[in-house]
Amino acid sequence: MVIKVDRERCASSGQCALAAPEVFAQDEEDGRVVLLDEHATGPEVRRATTGCPTQAISSD
Repeated sequence: MVIKVDRERCASSGQCALAAPEVFAQDEEDGRVVLLDEHATGPEVRRATTGCPTQAISSD
């Protein structure tokens, strides 16, 4: 699986960083998603992907 993020769609809600802090963080300047590990897997990654309110996170 490869995770992709669209920082332009991100609304800075932080749900991804809460669900999978080892995979996602928030930029200190604008609060948008920062991808830490594009090859991460697991249920927490799936929760972060499906829980994004703006669908800024996708995976292949």
